[in-house]
Amino acid sequence: MRPLTPTSIRAPFARYAHGIEVPAGARLVVTSGQLGVRPDDTVAKTAAEQATQCFANITAILAEAGMAPADTIRINAFVTDRAHMAGYMQARDAWLAEVAQPPASTLVIVSGFTRPEFLVEVEVTAAAP
Repeated sequence: MRPLTPTSIRAPFARYAHGIEVPAGARLVVTSGQLGVRPDDTVAKTAAEQATQCFANITAILAEAGMAPADTIRINAFVTDRAHMAGYMQARDAWLAEVAQPPASTLVIVSGFTRPEFLVEVEVTAAAP
């Protein structure tokens, strides 16, 4: 994967790339949006804990395809309030701590999800040879 961060535009606000080029022949995995629901169907109370669970779910999905967080080329994330951005960013940065090249990333504030206790939803696209 090749990061696309042209010097002719403003540098990224955080640890992400403006774009990622995927080589021909790469396998792609696209996840559904993951919510902070644990295997026992409980939901954490904070955005940081929910985001951590979202990324744990995504790690399991990627592993099923023989991939890892380092294969992620794009993250789309949604939070229900600006107050949840810091908790989400903390979980995202922890998930990417061992990843040399950060993926493209978007964070959007939405009015809500299917259940009121959900504060964060995350989906990723990954690519690997």
